[in-house]
Amino acid sequence: MTSSLLRIQQLSITSSASEKLVQKVSLDLSAGEWLALVGESGSGKTLTGLACLRLLPAGLKSEGTIHWQGQDLASLSPERLRQLRGGDIGMVYQEPLTALNPLHRIGKQLIEAITLHQSISPAQAAQRALNLLAEVGIDDAARRLEAWPHELSGGQRQRVVIAMALANSPKLLIADEPTTALDALLQNQILDLLKSLQKRRGLAILHISHDLPQVQRYADRVMVMQAGQVIEADKTEHVFQQPKHDYTRVLLQPFANSQPCPRPKDANVTLSVSQLNVRYALEKTWWGAVSHWRDAVCSLGLTLAQGESVGIVGESGSGKSSFAAAILRLTPATGRVVLLGQDWLKLSGESLRRGRAELQLVFQDPYGSLNPRLTVAALISEGLRAHQALTEAALDAAVCKALTAVRLDPQCRHRYPHEFSGGQRQRIALARALILDPAVLVLDEPTSALDRHTQGEILSLLRDIQRERGISYLFISHDLRVVQALCHRVLVMQAGKVVESGDCQRTFQTPQHPYTKALVSAMSLTLSPPPLPVQT
Repeated sequence: MTSSLLRIQQLSITSSASEKLVQKVSLDLSAGEWLALVGESGSGKTLTGLACLRLLPAGLKSEGTIHWQGQDLASLSPERLRQLRGGDIGMVYQEPLTALNPLHRIGKQLIEAITLHQSISPAQAAQRALNLLAEVGIDDAARRLEAWPHELSGGQRQRVVIAMALANSPKLLIADEPTTALDALLQNQILDLLKSLQKRRGLAILHISHDLPQVQRYADRVMVMQAGQVIEADKTEHVFQQPKHDYTRVLLQPFANSQPCPRPKDANVTLSVSQLNVRYALEKTWWGAVSHWRDAVCSLGLTLAQGESVGIVGESGSGKSSFAAAILRLTPATGRVVLLGQDWLKLSGESLRRGRAELQLVFQDPYGSLNPRLTVAALISEGLRAHQALTEAALDAAVCKALTAVRLDPQCRHRYPHEFSGGQRQRIALARALILDPAVLVLDEPTSALDRHTQGEILSLLRDIQRERGISYLFISHDLRVVQALCHRVLVMQAGKVVESGDCQRTFQTPQHPYTKALVSAMSLTLSPPPLPVQT
C-alpha cells in the first residue's frame, strides 16, 4: 500500500460556543492522487482544508491528529510550518480578492511567493512569475505583472492565486473551489492543467468543491460531507453511479425547476441601454496624457422590461462586470442609460443618491463586499438607514424579514461576516440588496460560491421574488446552466462586444456564433451528470 503524504485521523473542530463544526473526519491522501471533498456550504469542507496547514480562524479548537509525510503537524516548529505553507503544500483559496494583497502589484506578490522558498535571482523569479501567469491562461502576462488586484476580473484574480499556489512545485495542492469564478472553458483549462501536473509531478490534490459534475471528471476518490461529518466516501465512479446516502442523491439531482418564471405581458421597459462604452487607461505619458487604452465594453445595448431577467455571459475579462459597474455609475462610461424614464448617466447629487435605491448590486465576491467590522444586522440595514428614516425596531424587523427571505436564521444577524461560509455570505449580500426593494437587481455571479443544491434554492428564491415583486434582473454569470434556469434572454460577450443575443433557450439550443458554440460545448462536458439510479 502506498504511504500517505497526508493523513488525518479523527479530526474534530469546535467553535468558541462549543458548536461542532467538523466531527471525527479521517482521510489518507497519497502522491499522485486526487481526492475531492464535496458538500453544501457550511458542511466543514474548507475548515478541514485549513486545518491541514494549521490555519484555522481564531477561536476554533481542533482535536485529532494530522500527519504530513509521517510528521505530526502539532509538533512542527513555526519555522517549519512556514516552509511547508506555500512550499511543499500550496493552497488555492476560495475568494481570490481577499487572498491577494491590495497594496502590491501582482508581479511583486508572485515574486515574493517564489523567493521565500527558492534561492534564485530576482530576474529568474520575475521570469518564473511571467511563465506561471502564461501557464494558467492569463493573456498579456507581462502587462498583468504590473497590474493591481482590483484591476483584474474575478476570474483573472483566481488564476493568479492558482499560479501562486503552483509557484514552488508543491507536493500537495489544497484547492478550495479553485474555479468558481471561471467560465466553463477556463474551468476545463485550469483543471486540465492541474491534472497534467498531477500526472507529471506526482502531485497530490485535495479538491474542495460543490461542483459534483466537475469532480466526477477529475477526482479519483470522493468524500461527501454534511454538517461536519463524512457521510459517504468511495471511488468517484461508485459515488456517482451508486450513491448510498440520500444527501448524496440530493446533491446529484438537477434543479427542481429549470425554467424562468413567466414574463409579464405588456410590461414597461425598466432599463434601456444604448451605445454603452467603457475604457480603462493602461499607460500615461510623462505629462499625464493617456497613451494606451483598453476597451472593456464596446457599443453595448439592451432593454430590460419589468419582471424580466436578462443574462450576460462570457469568459472572464469579457467585460461583463465592467458593464455592470458602468450602469451602476461605479466606473466612467459613455452612451445612454435610461432607468425608469430618467437619463441615468446625467443624474448627480441628491437625484443620483435617491435613484440608487432602484438599482442594486450583488457583488461577485461576498466577503470582499461585506465590511468585516460590522454585524450582519448593520450590513443589511445600511441601505435603509441611508434612504429611509426608520426606528431601530423597524430596522431590526426589516433585517429579520430580509434574512428569512434568503433562508437564513434571523438569529444570525448579530454575528460577523467571517463567521459564515462563502455561500452564507452570498445570501447575506443578497438580503442587503433586496431590503431596499429595487426595480432592477444586478447579480454578478451570485451563485458561483454555492453548491449545486443551494444554487437551486437561491434560483427558486429569485424566481419567487421576481414573481411577487415584478423586479427585473441583470444576471451576470459564467454558468450557462444557471442562466438557462433563470433568464428569459441572454447576451453573449467576448472581448467587450456582444457576439450573440436572443431568447435564452433558443440561443443555448442552437447557438450561431463559434464562441457561443464553444461555451455550450464546454458546459455540456462539465455540467451534465449521469442519470441517477432508480430507487426502489
